[in-house]
Amino acid sequence: MKIGSFEINNSSPVFIIAELSANHNGSIEVAIETIRAAKRAGADCIKLQTYTADTLTINSDKDDFLIKGTIWEGKNYYQLYKEAYTPWEWHEELFRVAKEEGLICFSSPFDKSAVDFLENLNVPAYKIASFEITDIPLIEYAASKGKPIILSTGIAEQEDIMLALEACQRVGNNDIALLKCTSSYPAPINEANMAMVKDLSDRFKVVSGLSDHTMGATVPIVATTFGAKIIEKHFILDRSIGGPDASFSMNEEEFTSMVKAVREAESAIGVVNYSLTEKQKKGKDFSRSLYVVEDIKEGEIITEKNVRSIRPGFGMHPKYFNDILGKKVLSDLEKGVRLKWEFINK
Repeated sequence: MKIGSFEINNSSPVFIIAELSANHNGSIEVAIETIRAAKRAGADCIKLQTYTADTLTINSDKDDFLIKGTIWEGKNYYQLYKEAYTPWEWHEELFRVAKEEGLICFSSPFDKSAVDFLENLNVPAYKIASFEITDIPLIEYAASKGKPIILSTGIAEQEDIMLALEACQRVGNNDIALLKCTSSYPAPINEANMAMVKDLSDRFKVVSGLSDHTMGATVPIVATTFGAKIIEKHFILDRSIGGPDASFSMNEEEFTSMVKAVREAESAIGVVNYSLTEKQKKGKDFSRSLYVVEDIKEGEIITEKNVRSIRPGFGMHPKYFNDILGKKVLSDLEKGVRLKWEFINK
């Protein structure tokens, strides 16, 4: 999978996405500065969301449309999305700023008109949000554009994932990534279930990763060790500016720390290799080996008293200790001499 200039495969670095979402708080100046801060924080990509309240829902106060049991309780869907959306007339400028900063930029479309709009901006990929994974016509339409498709699985059961993958494949698009996501805001760490990152890749034969709503860097680090190649986190200049997503978004300092931790985790994973580096070989100096620990005269017998397995590691391997016990030495040996086969009457 290639998104813009970034190649995503088993040996590539993790592709780190800063999600702008609603964290502009209605100000294009804040949105632009957030993009610049994401670059400073080490993100590879900034991601937008492309919808309007009218493309997502209707303005109704009927009980079905009232939000319950989340941080957005007390609003209806229309009110939430009216507050949270990124004006479409901002997109071109935000894409320009991202390019100027050297960041890849794409978006999550929430209906076909958003896909058409984003096609005019030549986006390099599409991200399908967790709550849209059951919108098969939207997924099929976005996938038909031939760009990489990133699917978030926050509310998906296995059948939902299969239907979404089949929608992409029906239009000839196999350039797909699946992100493990916990659709709670913020999400508890004990519900992160990072074992799913590897299973998504193994089971569905796609790139896998994480769309994270937990606080802190712990879950992204664990995801990296389970093979995540994409990590997405909500990013905000300062939580004090407020907004629908502020409470589960990372600020610049936190995001910078997370990026550093993920890069260190990548470095720590390494590869399966039982050979030692030169530095590790030097560490063998501190291993044990067989040494003369009391003076031994020619013809005397080696015992547990006059030869021992001690540090450092320059003498004979300790595995020979039982083989040499009871044998005679061929010459006088002083305390502190490395034991060698040439000193022993075999």
